[in-house]
Amino acid sequence: MKFKRNILITGGAGFIGSHVVRLFVNQYPEYHIINLDKLTYAGNLANLKDIENAANYTFIKADICDFNKIMDIFKQYQIDGVIHLAAESHVDRSIKDPFTFAQTNIMGTLSLLQAAKLTWESLPEKFENKRFYHISTDEVYGALKFDGTLFTEETKYQPHSPYSASKASSDHFVRAFHDTYGMPTIVTNCSNNYGPYQFPEKLIPLFINNIRRGKELPVYGKGENVRDWLYVEDHARAIDIIFHKGKIADTYNIGGFNEWKNIDLIKVIIKTVDRLLGNLEGYSLRLITYVTDRKGHDLRYAIDSNKLKKELGWEPSLQFEEGIEKTVKWYLDNQEWMENVTSGEYLKYYQEMYENK
Repeated sequence: MKFKRNILITGGAGFIGSHVVRLFVNQYPEYHIINLDKLTYAGNLANLKDIENAANYTFIKADICDFNKIMDIFKQYQIDGVIHLAAESHVDRSIKDPFTFAQTNIMGTLSLLQAAKLTWESLPEKFENKRFYHISTDEVYGALKFDGTLFTEETKYQPHSPYSASKASSDHFVRAFHDTYGMPTIVTNCSNNYGPYQFPEKLIPLFINNIRRGKELPVYGKGENVRDWLYVEDHARAIDIIFHKGKIADTYNIGGFNEWKNIDLIKVIIKTVDRLLGNLEGYSLRLITYVTDRKGHDLRYAIDSNKLKKELGWEPSLQFEEGIEKTVKWYLDNQEWMENVTSGEYLKYYQEMYENK
């Protein structure tokens, strides 16, 4: 079958990536969507059971740092678009193991950029109708004070964790490939995502699961840190719009216009989970446990998404309370998924499936 486009989505078995893959597979049957994922602990093909047999979908287990493999994939599938989500993303893990974050987030991105450049430069049309879209984070901007200011696309980079430093470096490489070689690149920086299929080391699914099981809810410091929260399906819609209509060499911030102190967010989660479980209101507040703050913990993140709204017409579709309701219901209704993830069963199944491929 001849497809109109061949799009490589990296990290497509992860949290955000699986939502992007699903959206593109369902919305663009004329596109061939190639999902490349290393299937680390955060990659789970169970996230994509509903589209795994689609005619326009192919999964490849590979490491973005394996340059020769990436080159083969570009040539074999005639890749003309890249949506790059593959990354190590958990700040706590980056503090313990910065080397892995540098390897995957910097060198992996460089591997993809170089493969795209070499492949596309060799074609008669070169970079025409090509696009390399790199998804980054608001954490590269550092921290904000409680003064109403927001991160904009012009905010200076001041990463404070090994994770954000690795993402900042990869952002610079992407922009450098445009400035040096004329590569058609786009970068977006997003705020904290939440929703279905998120690995339960992250705050919202971790706390939903802990409340259900009556386990402690560890809160860093006094819970005063502020984050802007974005429902993952809204983020996937933004990626779709930017991939197709965004301006080459430009940057777009994607946020939820939705700031919450961690402790206030946690209390909303508790209230929602308790209600849906039939507990007395406030029953699980007793599980809150304050723990030593994370090293280098940024105080506040908040994104200004007005450029994206004005230029491309995107805005969040859900208010936070609506998104949390949908999210909590999903995790409570999908206990088998949660049990397979927390027990590690999902890793055994898919690693065995692909180990000889």
